[in-house]
Amino acid sequence: MDTLVLLGTFFALMMIGVPIAYSLGLSALAGALWIDLPLDAVMIQVASGVNKFSLLAIPFFVLAGAIMAEGGMARRLVAFAGVLVGFIRGGLSLVNILASTFFGAISGSSVADTASIGSVLIPEMEKKGYPRPFATAVTVSGSVQAILIPPSHNAVLYSLAAGGTVSIAALFMAGVLPGLLMGLTLAALCLFTAHKRGYPKGEVIPMRQALKICVEALWGLMTMVIILGGILSGVFTANESASIAVVWAFFVTMFIYRDYKWRDLPKLVHRTVKTVTVVMILIGFAAAFGYLMTMMMIPMKVTAFLTSMSDNKYVILGLINIMLLLLGCLMDMSPLILILTPILLPVVKLLGVDPVHFGMIMMVNLGIGLITPPVGTVLFTGAAVAKLPLGIVTRAMMPFFVALFVVLLMVTYVPAISLWLPRAMGL
Repeated sequence: MDTLVLLGTFFALMMIGVPIAYSLGLSALAGALWIDLPLDAVMIQVASGVNKFSLLAIPFFVLAGAIMAEGGMARRLVAFAGVLVGFIRGGLSLVNILASTFFGAISGSSVADTASIGSVLIPEMEKKGYPRPFATAVTVSGSVQAILIPPSHNAVLYSLAAGGTVSIAALFMAGVLPGLLMGLTLAALCLFTAHKRGYPKGEVIPMRQALKICVEALWGLMTMVIILGGILSGVFTANESASIAVVWAFFVTMFIYRDYKWRDLPKLVHRTVKTVTVVMILIGFAAAFGYLMTMMMIPMKVTAFLTSMSDNKYVILGLINIMLLLLGCLMDMSPLILILTPILLPVVKLLGVDPVHFGMIMMVNLGIGLITPPVGTVLFTGAAVAKLPLGIVTRAMMPFFVALFVVLLMVTYVPAISLWLPRAMGL
């Protein structure tokens, strides 16, 4: 009955349109009243949920990504990717995927990736002879890489939801190979489609112009070197790397590229603060919700239920994948990470699954949820940028869903894809 009160209140509030963050907070209060827990204890959990030093990385990474997204970085990364692969048949679709790989390694946001890369490449691909729905599908599916490739603020959330027991640096490194695998799989699909449908080849860019493009892009690409190089070398922590990334992004955007106007900077900071505020409210209420779940022994009940169905970890991982995919269609990624990690992590740890590996499984599953109707925020963003109905974009996405499911299966059942790099780095 305790579980029914907590989860029933949560889902009932969501169904009547209450925002997820407030649904978590109100259902935590309802659960506390039901089990006669002092409300002071709930408030303490809300405060302690956001009173964590590691959370400082999130606003800095969000701000760095926003500065780069609006400061001309996307256009330069697209041009740089065009130098590398634009001359191949279907090259613009490969440029789209590769630009998303680069931009994801800077912004860590699929929504920013889709909005920035899509606004540049969707019209350009249509002008060169690609159907607009296909161009949109490439952009939307390619942006899922940003969930995996560091710096991913979702990895920070997973570490937090795991009780701080999983290293953020290990999660960052674990996302590299799955992210690159996803990019390569999507690129292979684009090449196959381009040859099948006769999409055009691009032009080889002259050497002098190519060198100029590479030099301009290099300033932005240095952000990746600063973030990852600093963390891996031990020069600074994830939090410090995020703050340094903001300083570097600001320097490059305002003094090197100089595409962004100083008068627009306060608006950008204001939007970033609003985004971070929503995230922090969500984290605080999710902490209280998780505390009530622990008090009601929900993680133990879920563990007992799943292990009673099978003692084969591969079967249970398959069931968890199905559950995550279904929930990802109905809820956004951040709240699902905060709600489900405390429930599912004990299950997989009992089966011998590494928490870092499970983090990647969650990221891929919930990343697919971001591009899946009815509430896929990245899918909606792509459709809005392309000015296309959601149904048309979803139909064009079907082959890309298949490719992403293949990646999901590989990441789930081949742990080395996620764990080889962190272990090689001694993380």
